[in-house]
Amino acid sequence: MNRSLAVFQVDAFTQQRFTGNPAGVVLGADALTEEEMLAIARELNNADTAFVSAPDGADHDVRVRFFTPRIEAPFVAHATVAAHYVMSRRPGPRRLRQKQKAGIVEIEVRGEGDGRRIAIQQSPPLIGRELSARERLAVLDALALSSGDLDGHCPLLVCGSASTRLMVGVRGTEQLRQLKPDAARLTTLSAQLGAAGYFVFTLAPQVPGVLTESRMFCPAIGIPEDPVSGNAHGMLGAYLASLELLARHGDRAGFSGAQGHYLGRPGKVDVELEYVDGGVGTIRVVGDAALVFETSLSL
Repeated sequence: MNRSLAVFQVDAFTQQRFTGNPAGVVLGADALTEEEMLAIARELNNADTAFVSAPDGADHDVRVRFFTPRIEAPFVAHATVAAHYVMSRRPGPRRLRQKQKAGIVEIEVRGEGDGRRIAIQQSPPLIGRELSARERLAVLDALALSSGDLDGHCPLLVCGSASTRLMVGVRGTEQLRQLKPDAARLTTLSAQLGAAGYFVFTLAPQVPGVLTESRMFCPAIGIPEDPVSGNAHGMLGAYLASLELLARHGDRAGFSGAQGHYLGRPGKVDVELEYVDGGVGTIRVVGDAALVFETSLSL
């Protein structure tokens, strides 16, 4: 039986095509096998492709599986933004519960038309351990940084659970610009540290209107450098809140982060936090998107 699939290319965390973080989106993926999903993701050759299917239970409204060209990922924020940007072209619910391997997240579509935005609500990620002095030096050497390049307010902490990132705060954008990541060494260190990637950020950005500017390297999962990561910005929000580096307004806080400039794909992620009983209870990652193309694939 011939099957026709609707396939989209979307740039997430931007309103301008050919910037931000590109993702593939495949609708009507219910009948696809895991092998077919991986083959399509490999052919589209984005860092991630979202495969959207109907719900299989009453606790969610849509199912999504995420594949890199190499493996399945438990959750991908920018591909989630891309998928819901595509689905919201047609009238439908403004709030949806999305199920993936990492659990269930709540999605909200904000606004109308091409300027609509996608908000992903998540539970706060785990703030894990701080690196030892020896581990810290190994990471710095693999990134071509020195101890003097680090922001003294920002310890190197592993964050997340199903997907983990090491938070590395540096003094400014000069340190970001001069990074020379050794992919082989970072991959080896990922297995030793329990961190699948390295989110290097500064609280002294040069991009107007943002609190942070960053770069992210995940060679262990096949991503030498990720243009714009929503998931890592959510982790960064929890990390900064735990260190009391975010300005609170009652039970809320928020910030914007810039990423992708060093790859020629600038983008911006907005992060919203709500506090409950003194700690972060909810995190929302919010982003724009731009449709690049749509096509159909016959199998």
